[in-house]
Amino acid sequence: MPTFLLFLSLWLAGFSSHVFATDITVSLDRSPVSVDESFQIIFTASESPNADPDFSPLEQDFTIQNQSENSRFEFVNGKSNRIIQWIVTVMANDSGNLIIPVIKFGTDSSPALKILVSPSSTANKNAAHDDDDLYLEVTTNTAKPFIQSQVLYTVKLYRRVDLAKANLSEPELNDAVIEKLADDANYTTQLSGVTYVVIERKYAIFPQKSGTITIKPLVLTADIVARGRQNNSFFNSQTTQRRIVKSNAVTLNVQPIPATFTDLHWLAAEQIELTQTWSGDTTQMKVGELLTRTVKLVAHGSTVGQIPNTTPAKIDPQLKSYNDQPVLHEEKTLVGITASREEKIAFIPTKSGNYTLPAIQILWFNTQSQKIEKAILPEINLTVIATENVQTVESISPQTESNNTATGEVTPIFETEKRDFLWQFVAIFSTIGWLITLGFWFLKSKAAAKNVSETLESPAEISLKSSVKKLKNACMADNSELAKTALLEWGKSQFNVTSLGAIAPHCEAQLRDQILKLNATLYAKNPDIWQGKELFKTFSENNVRAKLATREKPEALKPLCRL
Repeated sequence: MPTFLLFLSLWLAGFSSHVFATDITVSLDRSPVSVDESFQIIFTASESPNADPDFSPLEQDFTIQNQSENSRFEFVNGKSNRIIQWIVTVMANDSGNLIIPVIKFGTDSSPALKILVSPSSTANKNAAHDDDDLYLEVTTNTAKPFIQSQVLYTVKLYRRVDLAKANLSEPELNDAVIEKLADDANYTTQLSGVTYVVIERKYAIFPQKSGTITIKPLVLTADIVARGRQNNSFFNSQTTQRRIVKSNAVTLNVQPIPATFTDLHWLAAEQIELTQTWSGDTTQMKVGELLTRTVKLVAHGSTVGQIPNTTPAKIDPQLKSYNDQPVLHEEKTLVGITASREEKIAFIPTKSGNYTLPAIQILWFNTQSQKIEKAILPEINLTVIATENVQTVESISPQTESNNTATGEVTPIFETEKRDFLWQFVAIFSTIGWLITLGFWFLKSKAAAKNVSETLESPAEISLKSSVKKLKNACMADNSELAKTALLEWGKSQFNVTSLGAIAPHCEAQLRDQILKLNATLYAKNPDIWQGKELFKTFSENNVRAKLATREKPEALKPLCRL
């Protein structure tokens, strides 16, 4: 018996170690890389693996230059998580599609990972830099992007001198959205037999108008540590030399929206993912019960401002629907920006029967294949059945409620309670009297405060408020001409533009759609009746989000090289 228990305990220990193996992920500090450049392979785990790693399999295709280990704690939603990382600096022995092999951590292991290694970059460098010990190089992944599509702008600082301090200017481009991507990458490379230390920084640029545009040269201001000089001062400070280095300008020929793209909302991306999930069974819904649909649209190489609304326009009135505020998210990596929009819609059927939700179709332009594509969620058929005690929401009568209460039955959604109407009437009457007094005092104080605030407002602020008020009145009256005039006043004061087409790119996706819809109505041969309430609703939401965004202070640019 003891032998059997010992065997069983050893078997369970082996089984548990297999089932609960440590999850180890592999990532690179950048990709692709050149055969003459060093790069970092990062192994990450959330707990200690079974044993120390064995990196010897890497030596088949790579030369290991350095390796280190570090750990830290992260606090997410009040919980502490330990993060352990092993960082291995390597250089590839040859170019091509290489495999970072599986690395064993005792019984645990990391997955394999592919990496593209390009041939030596020495032949591609400008001969003018052969003798430079400090210079900048800027490149883009395309010279002919489409309007509002992602352009990857890469900055590389090559140096073979020591820097005491260095600051790099930001890229400047009118009519474009510019976002810095991830952290700077540091590595070494060989050029004409000379070793350089490289600091690489990436940006995502989204041009907002077509035509030829130029990214101005970047300026690096660096304090170089002087070589071979002795400083005999008491404090023994470093002797430095100030140098200013400029990059080349980069010209982009931005293409307009293709004539074959017919949708009102222009969406350019590298890849689109449109998915949906349901909180329950769509074939067995019950009257009065809640069912939630979650639709998620992920766009690689796009921003959240470009992602359109995915909510169906028309839904059967017998199928009550309630929309949550959409969840917008952006993730910045070395390969660009990935944006997502998640919308939740709660459905509560009021009558049994079959319902059809229309298909969701997103027309978009694939910047990789240069083709127009369509992401589709097919139409959904919902089957709603009546419960035993509830036929329809409208069929619940006072008599039925009385019977349910008497027998002790409780219906989850249509719960009723007995109330004492006498004391309720007295309480309501007293509350109304108190609210009238409070409201009179509030209106009086508000009018006085308004007079004071109006004296402090600038002419520009007064003009802006006036245009917003005009827009509201025009939208409530469904007057497209007056709405256009008010929008042009607002656009002139906010963005210094004078057309609806020029205002639209400055706004978020929903407001942009409404402005373009208004513009199309104004110039259509046989225009439909324009409804302005939706425009002002999205206009108000856009202004609220813009005000919240201005409260956030932007991060200051960190120096390329820290002291």
